[in-house]
Amino acid sequence: MNNVETIKVVPARYPLRTVGAIVALFVLAVVIQSVAFNPRWEWSVFARWFFDPVILEGVGQTLLLTLIGTALSVAIGGLLALARLSSSWLLSSLAWGYIWLFRSLPLIVVLIILYNFSYLYDTLSLGVPFTGITWGSFETINVLGQFSTAVVGLTLVQSAYTAEIIRGGFLGVDHGQYEAAAALGLPASRRTLRIILPQALRTILPSGFNEIISLAKGTAMVYVLAMPELFYTIQMIYNRTQEVIPLLMVGAVWYLVITTVLSAIQHLVERALARSERRSAVNTTRATRTRSVTTQTTQEPVHASLS
Repeated sequence: MNNVETIKVVPARYPLRTVGAIVALFVLAVVIQSVAFNPRWEWSVFARWFFDPVILEGVGQTLLLTLIGTALSVAIGGLLALARLSSSWLLSSLAWGYIWLFRSLPLIVVLIILYNFSYLYDTLSLGVPFTGITWGSFETINVLGQFSTAVVGLTLVQSAYTAEIIRGGFLGVDHGQYEAAAALGLPASRRTLRIILPQALRTILPSGFNEIISLAKGTAMVYVLAMPELFYTIQMIYNRTQEVIPLLMVGAVWYLVITTVLSAIQHLVERALARSERRSAVNTTRATRTRSVTTQTTQEPVHASLS
């Protein structure tokens, strides 16, 4: 009889991983101890101001700026991306110039220039350039207030980044999909919305949500307009009370809450998109099998009697 040799399975050991985990836990414990038990953080002041109505109003302004800026930047960025991909050299050049300009300028510079726009131009007119034809005229100081200046500045800068994200998503779709959609004879708008865009979303969504999160934090820059969003409100309070650190922690935690909610929404949207893609793949496989079975089935011959 042949002797059966028993093989003993030994689990792999990762000593460096264990050491790294121990060091990480030690550092985490040191940070928690230094933050939670240091009285100079003044957590009682933090708790007193965290749900204060003034702070909550600033949070509301931050969320409103994020929502409007996101909606407008997606709309304008989508148009810019289509213009960049256009076969028209004029549209492509103009879109490239817009993206180059507003990706180069810091947001705070754009906001300050817009806030002082009434110094450069007394009125804003709508008409035909280089002619005296004018359909309407508005005083600049009445058009660009604090909130409108913040929305316009955030939108101008954010739409440049959003355009490049959307353009990258469209370029990530295989060129054969464009050819197949064109071969079906569908209009260009229908090809883009029903065939190309759903495939491009897989690339657009992660980077797009990162930009939305950056926009939510970037709203803090509108403090230069003296607009009472979250960061400016906190500045006004700690300038009066001199409780700088606990009030900054109030702002930090609220920004953490906002970005966490946005990250959770991103996860849910990506999971729903992945589920939809799996369902589509299963339906396509079933349809392919059904067609193959139908093709292999042969019909019985029909015999006709001749009299």
